[in-house]
Amino acid sequence: MKIVFTGAGSGGHFYPLIAVAEEVHRIARERDLVEPRLYYMGPQAFDEQALFANNIEYLRSPAGKMRRYASARNITDIFVTLWGTFWCLLKLFRLYPDVVFSKGGYASVPTVLAAHFLGIPIVIHESDAKPGRANILASKYAYRIAVAFESVATYLPEKVRGKIALTGTPIRKGLSLPEAEGAKQLLGLDPTVPTVLIIGGSLGSMRINRIVLEGLISLVSSVNVIHQTGKDNFRETETESAVILQNDPNKTRYHVFPYLAADSLREAAGAADLIVSRAGSSSINEISFWKKPAILIPIPESISHDQRTNAYSYAHTGAAVVLEEENMTPHLLVSEIRRITSDPALAKNMGEKGSSFANLDAARIIAEELIAISLSHETDKKKPEAA
Repeated sequence: MKIVFTGAGSGGHFYPLIAVAEEVHRIARERDLVEPRLYYMGPQAFDEQALFANNIEYLRSPAGKMRRYASARNITDIFVTLWGTFWCLLKLFRLYPDVVFSKGGYASVPTVLAAHFLGIPIVIHESDAKPGRANILASKYAYRIAVAFESVATYLPEKVRGKIALTGTPIRKGLSLPEAEGAKQLLGLDPTVPTVLIIGGSLGSMRINRIVLEGLISLVSSVNVIHQTGKDNFRETETESAVILQNDPNKTRYHVFPYLAADSLREAAGAADLIVSRAGSSSINEISFWKKPAILIPIPESISHDQRTNAYSYAHTGAAVVLEEENMTPHLLVSEIRRITSDPALAKNMGEKGSSFANLDAARIIAEELIAISLSHETDKKKPEAA
């Protein structure tokens, strides 16, 4: 059994692939199947440790990016995508996998096109309420289409809607059950005040970091703060926060990290009374699993087409409030944090309202389909040709 995963460009694309890979391995063990051979194709490995932990072989494939703004690179990247498609044709022809699973994003386009040309079954997943261009293209060739929002169907060609299944977004099992005590003990969180976890997406957010720093003294006066800055923004944020809080009596309430791995994120989420986050579908589904109230700050539509729609779709359940980045100020963010954390009944109610949004079985549902297609494909390959 050979399965190729493709997609990424962000954690929201990459980690659902890992969640599905975990379930593929789990199902294979449960059913005593031959160990599956898994591959990941994309321009970058993104998280080599996660690939290694799940026995996924990385195959680098070139992919050009189509930006939503005028750039000469939009033209040159067309040729990168063409070259990547040719490269993927050669690689997939040699591998001849049983199925390709794509999470979308520019990184997936060469692999999906090559798989289509070779007649390899393609399964795609769309996490967002409004699908990206890569998945709209891939939907025309897909054998199955998994979605997290019912609204996705309205954006896809009518002829493919019979292939769509509402599965939810795959989430790694390690993130699904938060643990409060680990973070409380490790960080020495002040038990007399609530705790806020601030996550600017897998790559961080300079804008959110800046707002947090400008309101930091007000924040730590009333809450503990666990702040994931993103690796590229960590040193600057750490240095500036140390200066801002150097004489503040509550400075030990602020805890800054470049990145929270799965176990650390689970512990931080368990300790948190409120999550402040970007509005990627994976982030929203994790918050839903954790049963935590949220403040969502979507990436502006001029940069990302999907997060604003995701944020308001989730907020409609009553589980979150949405702050538009262009209108957000330190005072507004601090005020919303205090409003929610100072009212335990409100916070609990918000968390409960969001708990039904996500599907904990999403990764397994998709993995079951990939295995079924793979086994069927293997059987077809073994059939003797008619005389």
